[in-house]
Amino acid sequence: MPRIVTLTLNPTVDKSTTADHIIPDQKLRCAAPKFEPGGGGINVSRALRRLGSESVAVFPAGGPTGQLLQELLTEEQVQQLAVATASRTRENFIVVDASSGQQYRFGMPGTELTTTEQQQVLAALRNLPEVPEFLVISGSLPPGVEPEFLAEVARWAKQAGTRIIADTSGPALQRILQEGVHLIKPNVGELSKMAGVEELDDDAVAAAAQKLVREGQAEIVVVSLGPQGACVVTQDTVDHVPAPSVKRRSTVGAGDSMVAGLVYGLSTGLSLRETARLGVACGSAATMNPGTELFRKQDVDRLYQGLLQRLPQGA
Repeated sequence: MPRIVTLTLNPTVDKSTTADHIIPDQKLRCAAPKFEPGGGGINVSRALRRLGSESVAVFPAGGPTGQLLQELLTEEQVQQLAVATASRTRENFIVVDASSGQQYRFGMPGTELTTTEQQQVLAALRNLPEVPEFLVISGSLPPGVEPEFLAEVARWAKQAGTRIIADTSGPALQRILQEGVHLIKPNVGELSKMAGVEELDDDAVAAAAQKLVREGQAEIVVVSLGPQGACVVTQDTVDHVPAPSVKRRSTVGAGDSMVAGLVYGLSTGLSLRETARLGVACGSAATMNPGTELFRKQDVDRLYQGLLQRLPQGA
């Protein structure tokens, strides 16, 4: 049984294509569509698979789109535990204008997850053959799900001795932090909202993250700084991780890839400094690919080795 479980409450199938030009009021000829599994935790499981680590993706799925989602994950050899729902799984649409290279992303609203279905998701977690070492809770909440449900999941995980990795935002993140988690990965904007200010400079980022740690909301805070890398904060350390210089084609999936690198490092016994650099390498590698693609393993390996070489001796 894999030691890592991911939870995605608002999964999707990402449908992407390319058109020569995006022009209003005209019929646009598009390339054959590409279908990929989507949603925070699902992408983390897919990325972990690329890193060579097994996980179980837990998610609700319904209708033909939900069936397609499961088939796509099977093709990628991702272990999964789908909870059947009455509502069909959503589908997002991405189109690239070939003339400009610009990408247009159309995110559809999630479908309702009923109270009964939410309890079925919780039951699926509780009935896993073995208690996972890590539970990655990632992505947005669909209609019908209140932040309190995540608190219920967190309480179960903590009682079971499972370490929680949370990558969500808004009231959902604020509520789960009240229960206390092992690691969160906010971006600067999300951290600013938690700190109650409009903008944070470099010094203020570390201070705001340290406050979360002191208050017991998270043991590790990894603040994503985009092209500037990441700031990793624990009770005892502040570690600024530079991002490698790469040609950025798309930021889709970069955050989920970063989380996968962090979880992989934590689950395989890397030091926190090594783990942070693997996370940044995975996120940066994902930006090198167009569209909705995740990273390529060979890109991660190269970027990671480069970041390790920049560490001070003895670090």
